[in-house]
Amino acid sequence: MTDHEPDSGPEQWSDLAGIAAAFGQELHAAGIPITPDRSARFAETVLLTQPRTIEDVYWLGRVTLIADHAQIPAYDVVFDQIFRGILDIIDTRVADDADDPGSRPTPEHSLDHGEQPRPNPPDQVASPITSSTPGAPHAEGDTDSDDAASLAAASTTERLGDTDFAACSPEELALLRQLVEQLPLVPPLRRGRRSARHRAGRELDIRATLRRAHRTGGDPVHRVHRRRIERPRRVVLLADVSGSMEPYARVYLHLLRGAVRALGAEAFVFATRLTRLTRPLSIGGPDRAYALAAKATPDYSGGTRIGPAITRFLDEHGRRGMARGAVVVIVSDGWEIGEPTELAEAMARLHRLAHRIIWVNPRKAAEGFAPLTGGMEAALPHVDTFISGHSLRALEDVMDAISGAVRRRVR
Repeated sequence: MTDHEPDSGPEQWSDLAGIAAAFGQELHAAGIPITPDRSARFAETVLLTQPRTIEDVYWLGRVTLIADHAQIPAYDVVFDQIFRGILDIIDTRVADDADDPGSRPTPEHSLDHGEQPRPNPPDQVASPITSSTPGAPHAEGDTDSDDAASLAAASTTERLGDTDFAACSPEELALLRQLVEQLPLVPPLRRGRRSARHRAGRELDIRATLRRAHRTGGDPVHRVHRRRIERPRRVVLLADVSGSMEPYARVYLHLLRGAVRALGAEAFVFATRLTRLTRPLSIGGPDRAYALAAKATPDYSGGTRIGPAITRFLDEHGRRGMARGAVVVIVSDGWEIGEPTELAEAMARLHRLAHRIIWVNPRKAAEGFAPLTGGMEAALPHVDTFISGHSLRALEDVMDAISGAVRRRVR
């Protein structure tokens, strides 16, 4: 097979099973848990599609053999060794490459052999549903890769933990995707109206105590206590997807999806208008969810009208009960093209309904930041918690603010 016009006759595919098996063994030796079923699936896919270029074979293997984003660097090295004939990386330690995505073979190797650099992967191919995605089914044969995936995630967290999302490359954003969706989302708790028996309860259960007293001759020796049941509080997230927030919108879309699936949260995005994304983000795998979300958001990367968006949220959803007693998280830089007074009025209404308002502004991490923009200055008096959330480590502060929103700030 050549890079351009391979022979597609029957003799070209006569040893396909052996090639697929050998390829699978090399990938398994490189630390990727390849099963015989995956190798057979790869061979069947090649036989059905009859690829005509090396790049076609590369993407067929990516789709059928890889189940985790962290496995792609090791896959690239093994693929180049077998199908591209690159000999100067045979002694490379593939296991180390899997932990460092930046060690992928450079395009110079391909250019030396008369090939073109590998194109950027399309979203629908480079982002398969993996076992690490919340709510996704576990892929077959992936149990052996849990430790390797954990090590890769830890390495990525250390390397990109404090990097601003706006400074990340597309490859680094792709690595951050699964880490963001795996963040430990813990809902804030509230005291329910009902109570249950509990040893540490302060309320005496008189009926249960009297019934138990029958066993001791009417003397209430054993007292039964009750206490209020704690229930999860509703969480509502509104993310700004305007042009000024474009470097951060993609990351927070993953956070919204994780919150919808893990907490049952309500998710909205806004630019020039408000769009509810709760249902699109809860359907199917991540690729389908993001495709539906993009289709439902025609004003993505447009202007910013925060005041009208929050007003519409209150009129159509919040006042009916969605915002009442909820923890509302607003992700925006506060750059408003409308009147700041409208935003101030909307935030005052929202503050009267919500239990707590958390405003996440990635620009807050900049040196010398001051909330001088009209929108941010108008909204800040009605905000309970103001944090940056500009990096992976800063997102942990966002998670802590959500889970710790138990008491409302007393002014």
